[in-house]
Amino acid sequence: MMTFRLKEDNLLPLVSEFGRKIDNGVVILKGDLAAGKTTLVKAVVKALGVDDAVTSPTFSLQQVYGEKIYHYDLYNNGLEHFISLGMLEELEKEGIHLIEWGDDALIEILELAGIPTTTIEIVKLSDDEREYRVEYAHA
Repeated sequence: MMTFRLKEDNLLPLVSEFGRKIDNGVVILKGDLAAGKTTLVKAVVKALGVDDAVTSPTFSLQQVYGEKIYHYDLYNNGLEHFISLGMLEELEKEGIHLIEWGDDALIEILELAGIPTTTIEIVKLSDDEREYRVEYAHA
């Protein structure tokens, strides 16, 4: 596990590391409300050279940025709804799949399916500083 303690307006060390290690698979983003999950997705999208506007897919369930960056939010409807819509098949597509509010049940399903899964837990330390605990892909 790697840990980064960063100001929210300078996520470059984390996204640089992220870009070197992850080019395909699922990234589960864990953290309390307002921890900075969508802010991290914005930084990743920008670092990967995509200029699309990043918004939380809380109500739409999925956003796509560029051709291979997928962003999901399970907060409102949960994992069961995600599965019932056939969204697990989306995770097999080539690209990076960033999932806000994923949980251990989802990680277990992905591991059983052989889908590489990285987990980033975000802990809010102050209004502008976060700790990012990164556990890289295992499948």
